[in-house]
Amino acid sequence: MSQSTPQDGRVSLETMLHALGRRSFGPIILVGGLLTLAPVIGDIPGVPTLIGIVVFLLSVQFIAGRECPWLPRWLLARSASAQKVHKALAWLDKPARAIDRFLRPRLTGLTEGPAVRWIAASCTAISAAMPAMELVPFSANIAGAALTIFGLSLVAHDGLLALLGILLTVSAAWGALSLL
Repeated sequence: MSQSTPQDGRVSLETMLHALGRRSFGPIILVGGLLTLAPVIGDIPGVPTLIGIVVFLLSVQFIAGRECPWLPRWLLARSASAQKVHKALAWLDKPARAIDRFLRPRLTGLTEGPAVRWIAASCTAISAAMPAMELVPFSANIAGAALTIFGLSLVAHDGLLALLGILLTVSAAWGALSLL
């Protein structure tokens, strides 16, 4: 990240997204999933819908093959000091190492090439259903779990995790349809 730090010592969201390129979609989906999965945040009325809209728009861009997510200029211009970014990355290093013990590149054919579009399509379907999920308490948390799993699978290139996400999505859809 230090090579992309501008002269004023600040790092913009745009700089970070362009540094990651297509790899930036996974972390964004992961964050959306974690926010929806979080017991307090994900249960606030309107939050799952808002996250669903954002993930929907980003996953459609992913399906379309964009190299980097399009975000509004005002959001891309948001920045933080390089020192704070490095401090945050250092703080995240320990939890990332713990998670890395369980995640690793495996069944990578499910997390690259055309298969990535299937993951993005699954995220699109999940996020499109999130506004309706707000009508049933805590059901949006299941969507958050699936998005978290898909985001992690993209970040870690873990196809086994992608399969788990697909199974969770299909079983949740099956359960919802059986209630009708």
